[in-house]
Amino acid sequence: MEAVLNFDWAVFEWVENYLWNPVLDVIMTFLTYLGEGGVFWIAAGLCLTFTKKFRLAGIAVLTALVVHMAVNDMLLKNLFCRPRPFNLEAWKGVFVYPDLVSRPSSFSFPSGHSSSAFACATAITMTKKKSLYILAFVLAALIAFSRIYVHVHYCTDVMAGIVAGIIYGILAILIVRALAPVVTEKYQKIKSKRSKKNA
Repeated sequence: MEAVLNFDWAVFEWVENYLWNPVLDVIMTFLTYLGEGGVFWIAAGLCLTFTKKFRLAGIAVLTALVVHMAVNDMLLKNLFCRPRPFNLEAWKGVFVYPDLVSRPSSFSFPSGHSSSAFACATAITMTKKKSLYILAFVLAALIAFSRIYVHVHYCTDVMAGIVAGIIYGILAILIVRALAPVVTEKYQKIKSKRSKKNA
């Protein structure tokens, strides 16, 4: 545990010494708020759902968010109960908090922003449109890093969130692929019955 904390502290120090500046403060604050509550990803999922070509990918994005919320936020965070960096007793008096965002009250591990972002980016691979899902992964990585930059998550929180998010995304894809034929078949049956009634 001490080795993990030493690693996380070293990452914070590196960010403070080499990256903190007024321009990145604005950019990283914007990115971290972009991932707040999954609102951006919900909007992205809905936009994809409204298109016939990418509908399944949109449903996978929304499914990934549900899996993320159930497993990451409701189960894992409460299982590990890791305090936020600014609440860690061992760092009291020496940890520098930049006050760029309000302090979250939830537990720290794994990072919710990171897991939701990577869950959705993984689900977007269902579009098979390379430019779209690469952009999603780049944005997800930036949102994840912003959580370290604003000092609300340890680096290990973010790393775990990324791995967990990819797993959530894969699960969502598998769920959608398994249910899609069933839903389509039922829809076709209902459509066929209506056609016969109207004939």
